Amino acid sequence: MIDVTKIASTQNISALLQQIGAQPSFFSPSSRYYNIPVVSLTTDMGEVVPYIKRRFIPQPDSFATLQLYTLKQGDRLDNITYQFIGDPEKFWQISDANNELNPGEITEQPGNTIRITLPQGIPGNINA
Repeated sequence: MIDVTKIASTQNISALLQQIGAQPSFFSPSSRYYNIPVVSLTTDMGEVVPYIKRRFIPQPDSFATLQLYTLKQGDRLDNITYQFIGDPEKFWQISDANNELNPGEITEQPGNTIRITLPQGIPGNINA
């Protein structure tokens, strides 16, 4: 059950931060939901129900490829993400860049090649 009093105080903090131009987030910067707004719906009974707006999966071509990686037996997406991005919680970045909705399926087939990319929207340097 959601504690509406906590939500109300969180909304007050959010409103205060917005007044000074800050964009509050309920998620850590490494979360795929970091920039997705949390909004609320008030039911006919007056209950406030917070929810996260829908996150659309970005198109794979909106990611600049840094390198290709050939999967080995026993590879795990969190370990690959840590190795190449430095943060295992950003596994979703590799999932998005490889157009995979289920992150667990990326490493299922050793020998497959996956893209390691920059975050969405950050252009790569073709002369690097």
